[in-house]
Amino acid sequence: MAGKLKIKLVKSIIGRKPKHVGTVKSLGLKKLNDVVEQNATADIIGKINQISYLLEVEEV
Repeated sequence: MAGKLKIKLVKSIIGRKPKHVGTVKSLGLKKLNDVVEQNATADIIGKINQISYLLEVEEV
């Protein structure tokens, strides 16, 4: 996968595992419906896979 990914937080992080909350924040997401663009690196894809149940991901 090459290029950029548009990542949107669609579920709340309230009550989630602290590790998952940290992962959300490390992606640059702060609150519900926040959208960030990240490069599609192995590191970012691994983070997305860990918390995929909270996110909506679209390739740009």
